[in-house]
Amino acid sequence: MAKLIPLSPNTLTVIGLLISILTAIIFAQGYVEVGGIFLLLSGVFDMLDGAVARASNRMTAFGAVLDSVCDRYADAIIFVGIIHGLLSGEIMAYPLFLIPEWLWCSLALIGSYLVSYTRARSEAAGAKSMDIGFAERPERMILLVIGAFTGYLVPAIALIVILTHITSLQRLIQAERSLKNTP
Repeated sequence: MAKLIPLSPNTLTVIGLLISILTAIIFAQGYVEVGGIFLLLSGVFDMLDGAVARASNRMTAFGAVLDSVCDRYADAIIFVGIIHGLLSGEIMAYPLFLIPEWLWCSLALIGSYLVSYTRARSEAAGAKSMDIGFAERPERMILLVIGAFTGYLVPAIALIVILTHITSLQRLIQAERSLKNTP
């Protein structure tokens, strides 16, 4: 794999982030299906960076941090692009359960961050087995892609809201159990 891809894992990470920024711009302009395609492309780079790092034995602590930080930027910018598209009227908007679309996106962004933060903070405190829950980044991106391709973007985002907050709660409960006797 490393010989097939001449770029460093960190370069692949940054390219994935740049594609995510482009994806946000595409969503903001209302090209939802094209945004879904570019979201898939950014996911390819998100998978490639780690695979190349492992295959070339170039896994580093900094690379892991860079990947995590770029993933958070990518999550945020994509939701911001969708919010802009909804508020500007470029993406068809319809409130779901009387909750405005921009609020669904905001709650999805918060939930996405909480999934990662709850795990990182719990592991930093010494908690074990924090890889529980369904709403990891790949699953969230798949749901967004499905929503973009089917025309059900807002319901997909609402599902992301539900799943991310459930995952965060599961991780919080797991951390409490794991850290119960830790001072």
